Amino acid sequence: MVRVAVRFTLEELAEVAPGHAVEVRVPPDGAVQAVDGPRHTRGTPPNVVETDPQTWLALATGLLTWHDAVLAGRVSASGERADLSELLPLQATRERP
Repeated sequence: MVRVAVRFTLEELAEVAPGHAVEVRVPPDGAVQAVDGPRHTRGTPPNVVETDPQTWLALATGLLTWHDAVLAGRVSASGERADLSELLPLQATRERP
């Protein structure tokens, strides 16, 4: 159930902020490229966000703020475009089945 929720919310992020400038990783459940900007094609991306599934879901739903997650060390964010605070929490962009 958690894996499905993580994948769904990562897809929502990609819809809200389309692009390839930031790679958002939530191992082992999923990863997505999002945010407009320079496209990354090889090697380690310059803008990476990584967190665990529980933290990601808390961020996506508004139970945890970006600032608090970063301060607590629950999110690793590198690169100038890796601040997702303006995009979280997510708002649904499509209708649910």
